[in-house]
Amino acid sequence: MDTYQTISNSSTGLYKDKGSKFIALAKPVANEEDISRILDDIKKEYHDARHHCYAWVLGYQQEHYKVNDDGEPSGTAGRPIHGQILSAGLTNIIIVVVRYFGGTKLGVRGLINAYKGAANEAIQNNTIITKSIRKHYRLHFDYLAMNDVMQILKEFDLPQKAHDFDLKCKLDFSVRLSKSKEVIGKLEKVNDIQIEFLFTR
Repeated sequence: MDTYQTISNSSTGLYKDKGSKFIALAKPVANEEDISRILDDIKKEYHDARHHCYAWVLGYQQEHYKVNDDGEPSGTAGRPIHGQILSAGLTNIIIVVVRYFGGTKLGVRGLINAYKGAANEAIQNNTIITKSIRKHYRLHFDYLAMNDVMQILKEFDLPQKAHDFDLKCKLDFSVRLSKSKEVIGKLEKVNDIQIEFLFTR
C-alpha cells in the first residue's frame, strides 16, 4: 500500500444542543506550519467563541497527531474529533470545533456527542481523495552527469521541485514509494552523484 486518504478542501459541520452551537471546520494540511496558521486564523475569526477544540493528524500512517480540549472536560472534545478522523481513515487533516455556549451544561456524554457529531458532519460535507505516498530526495551531481540524471527522471516521469544547474548541480524530486527503490538503484549507478533523502509524504 502506498496511498493514503485525505480531504480535498475546506468544509464545515454544525451541531446544536440546548442552545449551544458547535461549528466544525475541517481543512487539509501538509505540516505543522499549516496547522499553526489555521489555528491562529480560526481563533481570530471566532474570537468570541467559548472554546476552540481540535484534533489533527499527519503522516501516511497517521503517526503524528494532537488533540486539544481547550478547557472542556478532559476527553470530551479533542478525542471525539480525533476518533472521527481515524474512523474515516484520514490523515493530513485538522478539524477545529468552536463552541458557542448556550447557557446549559451538556454533561460528558452530551459534549462527546456534540464534538463527534460536528466533526463527522464536516467530514461528510467534504470530498475524500486518495493520494500516493512519495519519497522526496535532493540530488547533488556534476554538470557532466546531467544527461544521465535527466534521462532517469524522464523514464519514470518524476516531477522536479527545484533545481540549480551550474558546474555543481542540485535538483529536488519526488518518487512514488513503490517505485523508490528502483529509481534510487538506477541513480546510484550515475558517476559522482550524491542522493540526499529529505522526507516521505
